[in-house]
Amino acid sequence: MKEKRQNEILRLIEEYDIGTQEEVALRLREAGYDVTQATVSRDIRELKLSKISIGEGRQKYVAFHHEEVYLGEKYSRVLKEGFSSMGMAENLVVVKTVSGMAMAVAAALDAMKLNEIVGTIAGDDTIMMAVRTREDTKSVMEKIGEIIENAK
Repeated sequence: MKEKRQNEILRLIEEYDIGTQEEVALRLREAGYDVTQATVSRDIRELKLSKISIGEGRQKYVAFHHEEVYLGEKYSRVLKEGFSSMGMAENLVVVKTVSGMAMAVAAALDAMKLNEIVGTIAGDDTIMMAVRTREDTKSVMEKIGEIIENAK
């Protein structure tokens, strides 16, 4: 039961921007799990969930393994160093990079695993990302901006 519940927590935080233990408990109850705050707290600790900023003062839970944290920092630096500018057209985000850096920056963006991004295509200095909806496009741009701003 515990393993199923924890797998459900991982699924929920992947699908939704959940930022509090109360939200986790609510979603679990909606999925048919009878949980207490203490149970959710233990599960979060055991799963080693972390919180990341998602903009506008909000945070969400994510599941990182030690190697993923290291790679996340590395990809953030690549993104920051290669990034030049970005713009949107309907549900597309176009990222301009330093010449020759588009493939590396695209790999960094793909590694961020933003659910809103359907796919990424890179050339020499330009990346085109297909985003699920037009509304998600602004969200993706904000997230990329925050990643670049917070990169070490």
